[in-house]
Order: sequence, then structure tokens, then C-alpha cells
Amino acid sequence: MRIDTEVLFNVEDADDGGYVATALLHGIVTQADSIDELLTQVRDAAACHFDPADKPKLIRLTLE
Repeated sequence: MRIDTEVLFNVEDADDGGYVATALLHGIVTQADSIDELLTQVRDAAACHFDPADKPKLIRLTLE
């Protein structure tokens, strides 16, 4: 059963450089050196976290 069609990630600067993305309402955290790499990491992390039937249709990033 699909509950969420969208997952929102909050993106912050990492203390040691790069970026950290944390999903709101889900236990997903990932990091990367660039925004382009972070987009790939976020997609991969979401794909691993959700069952295929429950995979969100939209992943949104907000920068702080």
C-alpha cells in the first residue's frame, strides 16, 4: 500500500565539506562532495529504503 508519494530531504553543508541530506519522516541520511553527487546518493538511498511498490514518485531537496 502506497502511503507517501513524495519524500522531502533537508540538505545542509557537512562539517568536513560537501553536503548531508536527511529525509524528513524517514530514516534516510546520505552525504556527498557535490550537489550532483548528492542527487545520485539520495536516489540510491531512497531506492534501498523503500519497497518497489512503495517507492515515492517525487524526491524533493531543500537547501538550508
